[in-house]
Amino acid sequence: MADSPVVTDVLMPLMDLTGVAEAAEQAREEIDRLLAHNRLRRNSAPVSAEAALRGAHASAALEGAAYDLEAVRAGAVTNTVVQGALRVSGALGSLVDTWAVAPRQVLARLHLLAARDTVEESRLGRPDFEEPARLDALMDLLTGPTEVPAVIVSAVVQGELLAMKPFPGPNGLVARAAGRLVLVQRGLDPKAVSVPDAGHFAREPEYRGAAATYATGTADGVRAWLRHCCAAIAAGAAEGRAICDLV
Repeated sequence: MADSPVVTDVLMPLMDLTGVAEAAEQAREEIDRLLAHNRLRRNSAPVSAEAALRGAHASAALEGAAYDLEAVRAGAVTNTVVQGALRVSGALGSLVDTWAVAPRQVLARLHLLAARDTVEESRLGRPDFEEPARLDALMDLLTGPTEVPAVIVSAVVQGELLAMKPFPGPNGLVARAAGRLVLVQRGLDPKAVSVPDAGHFAREPEYRGAAATYATGTADGVRAWLRHCCAAIAAGAAEGRAICDLV
């Protein structure tokens, strides 16, 4: 009988980058603190709903559509990017199971939701860029085995989509939603009660700088991005705890 092929965990070397393993562990500990909140033991739905709203607000702001949170909550903001972010955030829960087996299909759906009324209908859900092999590799990574923490997988997914810009229009909304789906689907935040995008928005200059350095592909650039994402996820967990205290 022929030997079984050796499966290589291509993400595992990332854990050897200085400070990455420690940052990932800290992010996980902050999420665990959130999930232990008494409010979530009774009814997590109101917390998830508020987290979704705040996440959409932050993601839209990172896409250049910054509006007052209370105005967004009241439905007073008709900006197409904000509306796309709200549609995306509201749909994430229904996409978790499909994400695990058909991430390309989910990305197309996310773009349709994010970019409706922003790009031509014929371009919705259709990747349009010069590196299809890179997107194929990312899809293979998502459906393949790995022992790397969910926070790192999430960071890589978002970083790759931000770097590739495979979709026309508000590609960042898609990238951040994909990173969010990783955290939910891989069980780190199964109730979707953290707000990682709020963590990114609170560190916007760092977010943009780290994303740019990730795109260079250097070890230092990748490390900076991964550590930023871990810090943002930890901050998003703190935002979730604040929501628990309020609702």
